[in-house]
Amino acid sequence: MNEKLDTTKFKISALSSNKFFGFWLYLMSDFVIFITLFSVYIVMKDNIAYGPSGPEIFNFFMIILESFFLLFSSFACSFIFINSEKDYTGKIIFWLSITFILGFLFLAFETYELYDLVKQGHGPSCSGFLSAFFMLLVTHGAHVIIALLWILVMIKQLIKFGITLEVYTRIICLSLFWHFLDIVWIFIFSIVYLFGVVK
Repeated sequence: MNEKLDTTKFKISALSSNKFFGFWLYLMSDFVIFITLFSVYIVMKDNIAYGPSGPEIFNFFMIILESFFLLFSSFACSFIFINSEKDYTGKIIFWLSITFILGFLFLAFETYELYDLVKQGHGPSCSGFLSAFFMLLVTHGAHVIIALLWILVMIKQLIKFGITLEVYTRIICLSLFWHFLDIVWIFIFSIVYLFGVVK
């Protein structure tokens, strides 16, 4: 049986669990993957062949909207953790739902952005720059999809079990994962979009 979240000992138990430690190791491996993708992009960003450069294809209105949705979803995600410490199951589900909606909107706009580029003939096969660009964004987007599915699973578990030690540990890991994706997006926004227009 899972014990109910009602003491500091419960929180310490969750944070010191093997699952929590294992998840940190996973995040570190994910960090290495994204560092590699950023390194490849930086090397390839000027290899445009006969295709367009970044400033010619970037839709900054879409990018700002995407950033708005993801940054505010991270803000909503913070309330998930705050309410989980107080055992407010209903509020946790509410903020999980808000996080899901904002994350889904981010993903929808990013998908449309990439689809529009392919439709215009600027797909990943056009140049080294576009290959690295698509790989970076698609990898980040795939992680967002995983996080959205994770949110749905957590909502189902909260409805069924409430706040237990295992559920609480998973909520902490989910929060870390979501904030990690937010940090990765900040780097994408800065390195790919902002620095990409600076010659």
